[in-house]
Amino acid sequence: SALATRARASQAQALGFGVAGLPRVLGPLLVLGFLTAARYGLASVMHVNLLRLAVALASSFALIRIAFFLLRRVFARAGQVGAAIVTFERVFALLVWLAVALYITGLWPDVEHYLTHTTVPLGPKNDVELLTILKAVASVAVLLILAMWAGKALDDRLMRLDALNLSARVVLARVSRALLIVVAVLASLRMVGIDLTVLSVFGGALGVGLGLGLQKIASNYVSGFVILLERSLKIGDMIAVDKYTGKVTQINTRYTVLQALDGTEAVLPNEMLISGAVQNFSLSSPTQRVATQITVAFETDVRTLLPLLADACRGIPRVLDEPAPGASLLRIGATGFELDVGMWISDPQNGSGGVLSEANMRIWKVLQDQGVKLPRAAQDIRWVESEFAAEMMRPRQASPSE
Repeated sequence: SALATRARASQAQALGFGVAGLPRVLGPLLVLGFLTAARYGLASVMHVNLLRLAVALASSFALIRIAFFLLRRVFARAGQVGAAIVTFERVFALLVWLAVALYITGLWPDVEHYLTHTTVPLGPKNDVELLTILKAVASVAVLLILAMWAGKALDDRLMRLDALNLSARVVLARVSRALLIVVAVLASLRMVGIDLTVLSVFGGALGVGLGLGLQKIASNYVSGFVILLERSLKIGDMIAVDKYTGKVTQINTRYTVLQALDGTEAVLPNEMLISGAVQNFSLSSPTQRVATQITVAFETDVRTLLPLLADACRGIPRVLDEPAPGASLLRIGATGFELDVGMWISDPQNGSGGVLSEANMRIWKVLQDQGVKLPRAAQDIRWVESEFAAEMMRPRQASPSE
């Protein structure tokens, strides 16, 4: 389908974007490896102070390139880099070069001594060194980016498994990414020596927050997994919810994106799709009936006209041969016979305006060829004398008896 084709194209574009950035990472790594090998190989025969400085510079350069590669691989959408990513890259590069400058000038031990002997109180009995906090933040950031990169790679891999349906692939990708992020955060905190029992306080606060202010958000997340697991909706379905009608283009853990036929997109909370009534036009079958109505004069031979109207709709692009188009007498109206001409299409997500337009033009040609007359709206025009109209419009005065 067109949706699957666009998904494969997006995945190929993302994969190509990652592959294109890989040489920018391998170059600094090869230089770093060569300088490190030269440093240790020549240490016994000559001074390697310049090589030590070169290794520091190459290490910082490789670190920046690796960070840029991972950030763009995770957060860039379809190869487009946002302004926030560029700003973060500049700040990260500035910090790395600042650390290298401190190392070269010999000021790094003084900075490390200050960070080690500066403590931050966390609770009545816990004092944590500022260096430990910075290490924890850095390790969480690094492992979190690695986890998101692994989740992105796993997501791309799952989306290429045609053996699983799309909803199952989305659920597995979301759950795997969430588990990777949780494991990365816990592992990073454990690496820097932070007791995980301290998080029990934050867990209690999170429970209170979910019970009060975050109840709707938690409900939307749960509803998102319910929608994906029970497969009542899937990407590509044509649905109608409340006043919104369109094609489902994204099913995220908190919201679902609905694209209307005019291109506008509506972001619907998942709870809205669970608690309210949803009209799915392609739940069990993708076919949908579209129809147009016309009114003909009473002197029309309806039995002869109906087969001609049905035959006129055959062969229209996107109209199915089975079920075949049909025409019927809907009702006998006040001005003429009201006819219904219907046909079936298998791609309602592409809209029905073009099909109905072509059908109406063919129906109009049949009516012209058969000499069928269309009833005109009757209008009664009455002339009223000006003196009589003025008398009728004049307010009536109350009599003394009233």
